[in-house]
Amino acid sequence: MLDLNSLVAIDVHTHADGPCGTEAYDDAAPTREAMKAYFKHDYETKTVPEIAQYYRERKIGCVIFTVDSEAESGQRRYSNEEVARLCAENDDIMIPFASIDPHKGLLGVREARRLIKDFGVKGFKFHPSTQGFYPNDRMAYPLYEVIAEARLPALFHTGQTGVGSGTRGGGGVRLKYSNPMYIDDVAVDFPDMPIIMAHPSFPWQEEALSVAQHKPNVYIDMSGWSPKYFPPILVRYANTILKNKMLFGSDYPVISPDRWLKDFEAIDIRPEVRPLILKENAIKLLGLR
Repeated sequence: MLDLNSLVAIDVHTHADGPCGTEAYDDAAPTREAMKAYFKHDYETKTVPEIAQYYRERKIGCVIFTVDSEAESGQRRYSNEEVARLCAENDDIMIPFASIDPHKGLLGVREARRLIKDFGVKGFKFHPSTQGFYPNDRMAYPLYEVIAEARLPALFHTGQTGVGSGTRGGGGVRLKYSNPMYIDDVAVDFPDMPIIMAHPSFPWQEEALSVAQHKPNVYIDMSGWSPKYFPPILVRYANTILKNKMLFGSDYPVISPDRWLKDFEAIDIRPEVRPLILKENAIKLLGLR
């Protein structure tokens, strides 16, 4: 159980297996090396217990997940069950999310139900570009129905991705799937399912802000970018009409919480808004209090 009073922040976007589904398997090595070049950061992939200790030392709670892009990428995912099991052993600091490729159909629906019931996962992560689907594709709706029934959040990658960046053909990754406007349909069709749009949504930042402002169940996590690179319009909305819907996320390990928080201190966020972004909004969204 997280001691919310002792935590300085809650990071809603961390990876159990390296960034955006790239794993320590030989078949993912080219993707992993491309990610390191993109982020100019020679990170080390840590085990889940090592990540837990890293966050425990910093008094930061963390949402952690793998990414299942098996159908589109052919790369094996890290086990949802293993992530959940290790989170249960470190539940003073970790909150488990799961990831299921929507192409798995009814098999994925069954897995989602089992992960919620037997493993206590608290949300689900989707990466439309690496999974190769539009978020509003009805193929994914049976999976959303399970998540919505449990009143759990669905977190969607939005905007450009470092996965495949600079590689031949972008590694087959299509950016079009991650336009946040497609999430508007999901928010209409599942109005009681909390939705988190991950990252500053370059080049569709204004679309993301519009969807989050218009739909009560849509939030934005500010992961994947150093705050010093945030576009001014994102900072302006974070300070005002979306101050209750912005969430701290790092995208660990490609961006460390240390770097994110240091750069966050330097941008023009109002003092009364900072605790909302760093912790309070996540507490409310995740039902931690």
